[in-house]
Parts: sequence; structure tokens; C-alpha cells
Amino acid sequence: MRKLIAVAGMVALFVSAVPGSFAKTPVAQKSAAGSIVIVFKDGHKQSFNLADVARIEFAGGGDAAFVGGVPMNQQTPARGQFVGRWVVGVGTGGDDTFTITLKDDGNAMRSLRSVHGTWVYVNGEARVTWDDGAQDAIRKAGSRFEKYAYRAGKSFTDTPDNVTPAENTTPKPI
Repeated sequence: MRKLIAVAGMVALFVSAVPGSFAKTPVAQKSAAGSIVIVFKDGHKQSFNLADVARIEFAGGGDAAFVGGVPMNQQTPARGQFVGRWVVGVGTGGDDTFTITLKDDGNAMRSLRSVHGTWVYVNGEARVTWDDGAQDAIRKAGSRFEKYAYRAGKSFTDTPDNVTPAENTTPKPI
């Protein structure tokens, strides 16, 4: 009888210990440099190590794939491509140039008359609104970039006052 009670006790101990080992919550993956985190509509997140990712595909192609409400297009440059110091033409027909500096935090500086401004990334282009009211857009045109200038009072959808070549001389964040 004593042996039976000991065996029953061991079985009870084993049975109570097994569910505890399966009930542990897995450690949540933390995002780190070199990883991508996908946030789903229901709020849960999943992290992937970029070293394990060969490519990212968006189903449907064309206008069916969106990121942040903007249609994905392989021809559209990413926001980070605009950060840096741009050499652009003045637009007077000569070879005169000035610089536009776009910072990652959304601030902008124009060397022509030392004007501050802010910039945003909209539909694959950098849109700069200067404190003096003028606006510039830097857009990809084929394999190069161009600066579209708009005087105060115009919008980015109006006909630009001039279009000149634009070159990012520091294509990494400065």
C-alpha cells in the first residue's frame, strides 16, 4: 500500500509539472538593427531578421500594393534617398547653382539667401516649403533628379516657374 501511495504521489507530481512547462509564454521578439517589424491591422507585430530575407514582395502589383497609403512603385525613390545636400540650378538660364539641404528630421536649408524651410515626402518626391513662401520639389525624372521651383502663392500641382537638374552630393543622411 505504501508503494502504491508513493507511485500515485509521483504521478500526481509529474502530471502537475508537465502543463507548467508548456504554459510558458514565449519571449517576445524585440526589434533591433538589421530587422524588419511588420505591424498587422489587429495590432500584433512580427519581427524578421533582414539577414534571413531574400526579398519582400507585395501581392497584386501595380496600384494594389500600398505602404503608408502610398502606392508602391519600383521606380519611386524612397524617402531616405532625398536626405542630403542637393546641388540645384537657380533657373535663370545660366550655370548658377545653390544647395538645398534636406535633413532626416524634416528641416531644410537653402543656401540661396540662407532660407530655412521644412520638407515632406509625398508620392515619391521631396516637397520643400520655405519660410519665405516659395516651394521646391525634387522629383525623379528617369535615371536622374530635377528641382521644380514654385514662387510664393503657387502649389505643387501648378506649372513650375523653372525646372533644373538636381544632384544629391551626400546621398547618405548628414
